[in-house]
Amino acid sequence: MCGRYATTRSAGDLSALFESYDDTDGRLAPDHNVAPTDPVPVVRMDGEAGRVLSAGRWGLVPHWSRSAAGAARMINARVETVATSRAYADPFARRRCLVPADGWYEWVRRPAGGKQPYYMTPRDGSVLAFAGIWSRWESLLTFSVLTTAAVGELAEVHDRMPLLLPADRWAAWLGPADDPATLLAPPPVDWLGGLEIRPVGPAVGDVRNDGPELIERVPLPEERVEGEMTLF
Repeated sequence: MCGRYATTRSAGDLSALFESYDDTDGRLAPDHNVAPTDPVPVVRMDGEAGRVLSAGRWGLVPHWSRSAAGAARMINARVETVATSRAYADPFARRRCLVPADGWYEWVRRPAGGKQPYYMTPRDGSVLAFAGIWSRWESLLTFSVLTTAAVGELAEVHDRMPLLLPADRWAAWLGPADDPATLLAPPPVDWLGGLEIRPVGPAVGDVRNDGPELIERVPLPEERVEGEMTLF
């Protein structure tokens, strides 16, 4: 799953990168510790305006919901069921978006006890685009991040990961859903090799903490399992 991530680029930088109109109206700020229901940037299509950079709240609220109370439980949509789920099928068919991110966090249980957080981020400092779907509920624009089975070294950290879209798949994701199976395909394993799996400190576990220190690499404790060294 993806339950915490970082997105720190300015609206101006993101609108240029994604070739989109900036509709955020100064409502966004850098966030190194995005949590459910936080406002963050999303890139979507908006009729004649084309690509638009908007402020969306993480945790999709279907348009037919009576309240937004359950949004924190709707932060992720699984690729295996997104096209058939009552809550997600319509947004997947008609309202897909890109979710800009610097990287995301996962926690791994240590053999000796406790959990070690890791930050997955491009080694070259580029921006990631999570596959997302969005909906409007009253005045709120809300969204979910799609997740898929983790592959390669990422599977050693967690069995799920965000559906990451290389730049050559952005237009198709935002366009008509001609071939859902192709849209939901995982990125190439060799492309994922450009990601760093970085151990970080425990402060990221508290949603009240924010700042670049949360993504700084920390040394891993030396732990042994049955006489062999392990990172996790």
